[in-house]
Amino acid sequence: MTERGLPAPGDRVALVTGASSGIGAATAELRAEQGTTVALVARRIDRLDEVLARCVPNAPRSLRWVADLADPAGAANLALEIWDAYGHLDVLINNAGIPLRRPVTRLTMEEVERVMRVNYLSPVAMSLAVLPRMLERGSGTIVNVSSLGGRLGITTEAAYSGSKFALAGWSEAMAADLAGTGVQVKLVLPGAIDTEIWDQPGNDPPVYKGPLVPAPEVGAGIVACIDSERFEHYLPDMKAVVELKTADPDAFFAGMRAMATDELDDATVARATTSGPGPAGSEGRAG
Repeated sequence: MTERGLPAPGDRVALVTGASSGIGAATAELRAEQGTTVALVARRIDRLDEVLARCVPNAPRSLRWVADLADPAGAANLALEIWDAYGHLDVLINNAGIPLRRPVTRLTMEEVERVMRVNYLSPVAMSLAVLPRMLERGSGTIVNVSSLGGRLGITTEAAYSGSKFALAGWSEAMAADLAGTGVQVKLVLPGAIDTEIWDQPGNDPPVYKGPLVPAPEVGAGIVACIDSERFEHYLPDMKAVVELKTADPDAFFAGMRAMATDELDDATVARATTSGPGPAGSEGRAG
């Protein structure tokens, strides 16, 4: 953690996990541009320091914490440490996540459990840690960054989709439980985003080969959702694809099989992932 003066009472503070690159970095930098103090959390100290350096000119009391969120208990303690460092948190953005692109026939339970710890259990642990304090203050926002893969089961991504489905379901129930308390929950469902998630060691090549949305566009959507009245936010808006799957699961699976066997042409994939569903069953891949 760097050493700087703490925010004055009334200053807004946002904790952002997975802040060293991609969506997390973009969100933190945009939030800092608005004058919000940001607490940055990620594993890579060099990349984290680069993001912090871009945040400090607009939010000089921003700090960074280096942590691996594979330990939910440690994640909960970290959330409280950051709260104590600033005296409060206005926003918790649970963005950190890891992929695991491999068919179920080649997954181990140990691998699945690690994905669940990072993508689901640590966000839950951090939320539960700060929730009593947010409730005591009567205000706060928890933003859970799931994925389109949290609404659609993506071929070769059972572990990832499972963790993101869990986070989406948790967010829905949590939002219902907290109605009227002053603490809000937002669910963000990114689609195919241009981040490092596509090229990670130990992962198979992605079956999706369509267009990618720049991370800053998603970061801007996350920043906007914090003060929105709506609970659910698709970035980009691919809700129609989810509705297609719900209305006709067999068509969805047919499209998924076609994408997995490279039977969908690029134009069909592009239409399905940028403007909703094309032919029945075509869909986009979660980022």
